[in-house]
Amino acid sequence: MDEWEKRGAGYLYNAVLDQEIVDKRLACADLCFALNSCRPSDIPKQQGFLKQILGRIGGYVVIRLPFWCDYGCNISLGDHFFSRGNLMILDAAPVTFGSHVFVGPNCVFTTAGHPIDRIHREQGLEVARPITVGNSVWIGASVTVLPGVEIGDASIIGAGSVVTKSIPAGVIAFGNPCRVVRRITEADRNRYPVYVPGAEAGGAG
Repeated sequence: MDEWEKRGAGYLYNAVLDQEIVDKRLACADLCFALNSCRPSDIPKQQGFLKQILGRIGGYVVIRLPFWCDYGCNISLGDHFFSRGNLMILDAAPVTFGSHVFVGPNCVFTTAGHPIDRIHREQGLEVARPITVGNSVWIGASVTVLPGVEIGDASIIGAGSVVTKSIPAGVIAFGNPCRVVRRITEADRNRYPVYVPGAEAGGAG
């Protein structure tokens, strides 16, 4: 079993000295550099680079630049994915996003973990665990999601959170470490005013 196969199987692997892995990262870094050099208005060119970088990209995907990832091939984006700038995904293991996901600026999703034992760290060994984000999830600004985390459908992660453990569906969670604060309810649908055309005219009579 080579180092790339060890990584995929969840074993400690060498990401520093293995030339195949180093080459994969460098190739992805070059593509990210080219992507980040695009004019903001040149959407077709950006989409072309994203299709080269990412393992799977759904429809209506918008990623504000800059964007960085390690390999790209392990990232899967669903439909209607939107991210603000300075998104970083360390995708040594699969990172999977559902559809209708919003990601705020300055967020990090890292599947890479380093051993507690210093001898293993000094040998350049690390381990990779997947991250899964469900459908209709909103990730606030400056959130860090750590290896092995799953975030359930329709949940909201508050700004500045460090997500160390999985979060269930349909909740608001925030903090460091991130914790569930409450469930999202039907009452939240009426939290903000909704403009209805003609309603103001009807009310004036």
